[in-house]
Amino acid sequence: MKRPPAPAPAWLRDLAGAWIFYSVLPAWPGMEPRFERIARFAPWVGLVLGGLQALLWALLQDRVPLLAQVALVLAAGLLLTGGLHMDGAMDTADGLAAGDRLLEAMADSRVGASGAQALALLLLLRAAGLAILGPLAPAGLVWAAVWGRLAPLLAMAHFPYLRAQGSAGFHRRHWAGLGLELLPTGVLLALLLSLSWLWHGPPPLQVGLLLAGLLPAVLVPLGLGRRLGGHSGDSYGACVEWVEALALLLSALLLVLLRSPTPAAG
Repeated sequence: MKRPPAPAPAWLRDLAGAWIFYSVLPAWPGMEPRFERIARFAPWVGLVLGGLQALLWALLQDRVPLLAQVALVLAAGLLLTGGLHMDGAMDTADGLAAGDRLLEAMADSRVGASGAQALALLLLLRAAGLAILGPLAPAGLVWAAVWGRLAPLLAMAHFPYLRAQGSAGFHRRHWAGLGLELLPTGVLLALLLSLSWLWHGPPPLQVGLLLAGLLPAVLVPLGLGRRLGGHSGDSYGACVEWVEALALLLSALLLVLLRSPTPAAG
């Protein structure tokens, strides 16, 4: 009698679960997903989502006006995630503006003025970063997407979960420690930095790009956690959106500074 195939390892099932949870891409065939330690693989999903946006940018390059190119790539980013993280960013902004009614405002499905402003700011910051990067936008899209999805891991590690019955509480229940949860992301970042070194050269650029992603990835979850008194599924999404936008913009500004011609000595 033929033996049934061995079940997939838990980590691979978590990766399949992350694929479903963090994107609208089709589920993997023949794989039963698991939704326990999926946050550790969110940056890998970000690599794919950023890569798809990068591909769209490349396909549109020199074929449509820059403004249309930026708008279409931003729209693709929202569609690929189903607006999951942007919804959290808007709810978090409304919560921060609500004072003592913070959790109530974040749970309200209606969008307030602060949420609408957060949406506009996030899209404008991304648009500015893409316009500055120009032909280098594909690399920036991938870089920012990875760092944005690393940030919630720091939020999960350092702050309590705000909602006793929240839908994202499973992240904390299955938490295995920051070191283990960061391991897949560390491998991914090492790979991306190595490729960047091969393609773009000098070490100062690598250090600058690392800081452009690392600083917002650390400061945003810490800042939000302190203001909120913890984190929730909404604020995890806010971390993704704000870090991604800031990493994209900072990377663009860094490249501008490094490529500015130095004045000739008189």
